[in-house]
Amino acid sequence: MHDEEDRRAILISEVMTPDKANFFGNVHGGYIMKKCDHVAYVCAARYSGHYAVTLSVDHILFKKPIHVGELVSFYATINHVGRTSMEVGIKVVAEHLLTQEKRHTNSCFFTMVAVDENMKPTAVRPLELRNETEKRRFEEAVLRKEINQSFKQEHERRKKELRSRFSQK
Repeated sequence: MHDEEDRRAILISEVMTPDKANFFGNVHGGYIMKKCDHVAYVCAARYSGHYAVTLSVDHILFKKPIHVGELVSFYATINHVGRTSMEVGIKVVAEHLLTQEKRHTNSCFFTMVAVDENMKPTAVRPLELRNETEKRRFEEAVLRKEINQSFKQEHERRKKELRSRFSQK
């Protein structure tokens, strides 16, 4: 999945140090979010051959805490490509270095937009789906996009109703 010729996936790992701890002694969730954004950028820029900017973050799930001293690996893959956008799926795995116990701690999806030197969106080559896993990830990304669009439309409809209801008073 992460061979040198595969520019659609990347693995970045880092040992968590005390400066990344929150008040409970675990790694601060904000640091993991920032690192995921960094990893999504690297994955998208590497695939597209262009700078990439974050358009949206869909569903960052914090499944388990990450502890200071653990090795954290960020597995990122291009799941879907539009005209100028790419969905990057990220799986975060923490490993206790002494016991070698690994835990899937976080998952998230970033939508990144390729931009040119003038910061204008630029076309990205289509994603070639080579196996069943890539086809499944692609279809799941399409489904997430459809669900997000439906949510956005329903949210706007309900906000309009609430504005109307509360402006009458």
